[in-house]
Amino acid sequence: MNDETIIDYGPLTGLIGTWQGNKGLDIAPEPDGTEKNAYYETLTFAAIGDVTNAEQQVLTVLHYRQIVTRKSTDKVFHDETGYWMWDAATGVVMHSLTIPRAVAVLAGGRYDGPDSDNNVVLEVAAKLDDPDWQIIQSPFMRDNASTVEFRHHITLSGDSLSYAETTIVDIYGKRFEHTDGNRLERVAAA
Repeated sequence: MNDETIIDYGPLTGLIGTWQGNKGLDIAPEPDGTEKNAYYETLTFAAIGDVTNAEQQVLTVLHYRQIVTRKSTDKVFHDETGYWMWDAATGVVMHSLTIPRAVAVLAGGRYDGPDSDNNVVLEVAAKLDDPDWQIIQSPFMRDNASTVEFRHHITLSGDSLSYAETTIVDIYGKRFEHTDGNRLERVAAA
């Protein structure tokens, strides 16, 4: 990690802080169809500095944690942690995540600047057989609920953040689009 006090986090800068949202909807697979769960969540992004890889690549990095709670039971049903990384030299954004179901993802995508409304839009993806952006899972998950594709889209507009996430899962003898989406507001700066 670099000891410099000023680090440019590029398009990740606006994520830093704590976010909350209560309009989430999770659409998940069930053996006989789908399950829809309304949820609320807290998402925290912390700036951790920059890292240098092989003395050539410099990444600026945010650590995050996402806690998702089902509205119907007030019980946590998703706890995720990972990193968002920015490679300014190549314009690549990376998202690594781990969930306690023995699944890890390294997704990536390009960032070419704000959209026509001056919003920061981050889009990353990974596929099971992609040579660059991959999914890793335990043998049990591979054999019973294999994640074959992951897509994450974030739109950041000031103190408002919305996201749509799609995980393609091979489960119960079929492929299923497991989706999550929410709109959050910043409740605390870093």
